Amino acid sequence: MTIKVALAGAGAFGIKHIEGIRNIEGVEVVSVIGRELDKTREVAQKFGIGHVTTELSQSLALKEVDAVILCTPTQMHAAQAIECMKAGKHVQVEIPLADSLKDAQEVVALQKQTGLVAMCGHTRRFNPSHQFVHKKIAAGEFNIQQMDVQTYFFRRTNMNALGQPRSWTDHLLWHHAAHTVDLFAYQCGSPIVKANAVQGPIHPVLGIAMDMSIQLQAANGAICTLSLSFNNEGPLGTFFRYIGDTATYIARYDDLTQSTKDGKEDKIDVSRVDVSMNGIELQDREFFAAIKDKREPNSSVAQVLPCYEVLHKLEQQLAQ
Repeated sequence: MTIKVALAGAGAFGIKHIEGIRNIEGVEVVSVIGRELDKTREVAQKFGIGHVTTELSQSLALKEVDAVILCTPTQMHAAQAIECMKAGKHVQVEIPLADSLKDAQEVVALQKQTGLVAMCGHTRRFNPSHQFVHKKIAAGEFNIQQMDVQTYFFRRTNMNALGQPRSWTDHLLWHHAAHTVDLFAYQCGSPIVKANAVQGPIHPVLGIAMDMSIQLQAANGAICTLSLSFNNEGPLGTFFRYIGDTATYIARYDDLTQSTKDGKEDKIDVSRVDVSMNGIELQDREFFAAIKDKREPNSSVAQVLPCYEVLHKLEQQLAQ
């Protein structure tokens, strides 16, 4: 059985998914959907994809399409995920699942009704660096006391990861904080019971806060401090410090080190944690394996819903 996939969103992350899928046996991207037809055709031609359109509905009408990956603007995620499931297609939504709790709940409700595989791209669950820590926790060899996370970009103009103009506006809370809020609860194996947030000034053009600070506490007592900024001039990306009862680990995407008592960092080889070092590829592998095995995937929409409940509470706090 070859799983045939439609990919919506031919931008920076859409291309990363296509590249990852090329390494997965028994999966083929057969349709690509983009906002601009000419640019979408260029992507399709580069990767040998036969069907190109600007309308998701046209791809959903293709009988051969089994599943859809959505790499579209945040504001479209929930409605498009619902559209895919109503068309009988399995769906993976890039993070975030939605930009409101109500929309996230509607996606989860429809998944339960249809029984289709519906997954959200919380990539940190799949990065080998974080998988290494997760395995240590599962084996009872490490317990988180505190996580300190910094998520920093320089985005004072509306650009994507390729330096191209965006048609939509990114968000520190509903997108970037979602990674850490979900990862913290997932790694602790304990729900978040306390959450506080403050934010900096609202950008006069983009209409969003450019700086934010979030504090979390899990039911087991572990705490997390998350700092986010679109104003930081470098270094860029996300830096995770796991402070535990037996070690301190520092994760930078797919790299992992262990802090020593003399202040140095010993590199940990995570190349054998999984079949790839590419977190997005591993995320996609889980999606397709769940379809083939007819099971719930790790990072299913139901599993990540508590993250969006926390984000909703934080949004209410910030609005006050």
